Amino acid sequence: MLPGKVLIITSSGSEGDERYAKMDERKRKRMMSNRESARRSRMRKEQHIKELNNQVSYLKSSNNVIVQEMNSVRQLWSGVESENMVLRAQLADLKNRLESLEIVLSYMRGTSTSTSTSTSGCSMAICQDDPLLKPLQVSCQSMPLMASYAGMFRF
Repeated sequence: MLPGKVLIITSSGSEGDERYAKMDERKRKRMMSNRESARRSRMRKEQHIKELNNQVSYLKSSNNVIVQEMNSVRQLWSGVESENMVLRAQLADLKNRLESLEIVLSYMRGTSTSTSTSTSGCSMAICQDDPLLKPLQVSCQSMPLMASYAGMFRF
């Protein structure tokens, strides 16, 4: 079509009107179908948004539960960690006590052959106070020597 020219369609009676009526009917049906499709699309979108909001709520709730569990575990861990520190300090103390006792015992074994071999079975007063050391039996003749060493070591 050339610019400035207008195309005029002339119909020859009712035949042209029917054709346009059919085209108008098809156009109207297509518009109605498009509107219905758009309505369904909007409904699907709305449903999808509701599902996403529900999922967000569920995940937030799950996250809160996990955070609470983490805090609980942190508190337990902190308690175990402090108990572990106490046990390590006790271990170091017991190692020192054992080392001191081994020194005293090795001295006693070295002097027991030179002194009398009496094994009357009496135990030191220091050992009687400590349930861990109570089984340690020392000869009665070694008691004065042990008492002097006891002052050097912390039992």
